[in-house]
Amino acid sequence: MKIKYTISLIFIVAVVIIEKENNIISKVSDKLSLKQTPQTPLQTSGSSWVSLHQNGSSVLGLSELDLSSYLKLKWRLWNISEPSKGGKHILLLATTRTGSSFVGEFFNQHGPNMFYLFEPLWHVERMLTLEGGGTSGTALTQVHRDILRQLFLCNFSMLENFINPPPIDHVTTGFFRRESSQSLCSNPVCTPFVKKGYEPYHCRNRRCGPLNLTLASLSCLEREHHAIKSVRIRQLETLRPLAEDPRLDLKVIQLVRDPRAMLASRMVAFANNYKHWKRWMTDEDISEDDNEVRKLKGNCENIRMSAEVGLKQPPWLRGRYMLVRYEDIAMFPMLKAAEMYSFTGIPFTTQVKEWILRNTQASNEVSGVYSTQKNSSQQVEKWRFSMPFKLARMVQKICGPTMDLFGYTFATSEEMLTDKSISLIEERSFL
Repeated sequence: MKIKYTISLIFIVAVVIIEKENNIISKVSDKLSLKQTPQTPLQTSGSSWVSLHQNGSSVLGLSELDLSSYLKLKWRLWNISEPSKGGKHILLLATTRTGSSFVGEFFNQHGPNMFYLFEPLWHVERMLTLEGGGTSGTALTQVHRDILRQLFLCNFSMLENFINPPPIDHVTTGFFRRESSQSLCSNPVCTPFVKKGYEPYHCRNRRCGPLNLTLASLSCLEREHHAIKSVRIRQLETLRPLAEDPRLDLKVIQLVRDPRAMLASRMVAFANNYKHWKRWMTDEDISEDDNEVRKLKGNCENIRMSAEVGLKQPPWLRGRYMLVRYEDIAMFPMLKAAEMYSFTGIPFTTQVKEWILRNTQASNEVSGVYSTQKNSSQQVEKWRFSMPFKLARMVQKICGPTMDLFGYTFATSEEMLTDKSISLIEERSFL
């Protein structure tokens, strides 16, 4: 009798469990519509891929999964609320011409455990740029922060609203600098090549179809660590909600450079935007009231204020901020890369070390391959021999507090500026 009672009880419990799972599946089915696109073929490398949509918005792509894994993955997507478990979220915070693309590769080259994005906020700034060429700082701050949060959580749906032309079925040919992210050019994101349309930022090392943001979300979720490089965050303080978000384990690395060197580099890279400065190189006087001078001053102030917040290590940022100078990276790339990895708590892989060696060594007729410390030092100082002293003096005047904070020495004369025996970089430790 007891055996019959036990069997009956087990049967009833099993029926209840099955009924509950059926209800869950039913609710999921009501919310999801399964849809196949040309870039999400049913068969890709032996797996079947479907694209999940909720209210017309891409969520993520799923490979063939058992029910348990399916429901777990679905829960992660719509209800990401648990704290980060081991995974790091790294934001490389910089401005243009500070070597951020090079430093970004330190994380892009990490391997299959890292999901890296190169300047995804480019789309936002481009869309919100005003007719006069400016942008609404308040609007940008909120949108930048919200999109960064979603991207760190592997959700691309919000960013889709800023991609132009708009993605079709969550597939785009216009994702900025896709080729700079190994994650977006690797399986499963690299779908079979389709000779249809033009993709300006196509993957270079292999032929891939247009970028499917659904598959990008899946690839992102499957990787432990996530890194984003951006030159479009004006103030570190605005990232406080991300640092306090329990779902993230945010680490911010701020990359800075001598403002004089930054200006010299920008005048070469963005010549059309720095015509005023080029004219001032000759015989025209420089006015502090000129709009271009004010823009440079504002840029320096933003960098300085962000660094001051970070270096003070307020409670919300304690253990989450690191400052690195471009000049130190250029002279000691392996050492600084190791320090960055130590700060993030991520293993410094052999793959990254090999990439650094390949990209920071030069050949010599006598000694062959050798350390880049000397060559890097010469590259760091190169701006001193192309910038007239009057430009350097103006930069020192308007960016003086920033230079003081980061340990850059003022040149007091043309002779001092071009004297190779005099270093304009003080030894500083920001750890």
